[in-house]
Amino acid sequence: MSINLTKSSSISLEKIAPSLQNVHVGLGWDAEDSAGNEIDCDVSLFMIDENNKIPQDGFFIFYNNLKSVDGSVVHQGDNRTGEGDGDDEEIHINLSEVHPDIVQMMFIVTIHDAEKNNQNFGMVENAFIRILNKENNEELCRYNLSNEFNDVDSVQIARLYKYDNQWHFEALADGYSGGLGALLGIYN
Repeated sequence: MSINLTKSSSISLEKIAPSLQNVHVGLGWDAEDSAGNEIDCDVSLFMIDENNKIPQDGFFIFYNNLKSVDGSVVHQGDNRTGEGDGDDEEIHINLSEVHPDIVQMMFIVTIHDAEKNNQNFGMVENAFIRILNKENNEELCRYNLSNEFNDVDSVQIARLYKYDNQWHFEALADGYSGGLGALLGIYN
């Protein structure tokens, strides 16, 4: 049974799925009818150390770097429209292979060419992030993003983090302007 999260809530993945190793993270969205054209949302993952920084470029996962340097994270590629049902972009994570220096992983969603196309997250609807046990495709938890982001082009949607040597998942929904570069500036 999947757990629906609200902003700032978190759960222990170990408690809901003991011995969980392989995680499927699915993200989806639709363009609002009033958006007028397609909205290309891109999902990135920042692997963060105890200094709250990305320790090296190989721990920044996005459509031009699909695999982490430690091999634990694999981005499944870019979906440019968000059309169709289900997950629009996927990231697979083997939790047992995550480098020991990594203490959290931030999931970032940005609108590609948002400024050029005059787009923002207020034009995105039905956005979600969900965690599945990759071994049996059971959905463990889900966070549905609300439409409260009329003036931002990037959202730090959620994070996986270690606490007491167990992986937890937290819904964040923190909006930013300035694209991916603004968020990279925080963690570089």
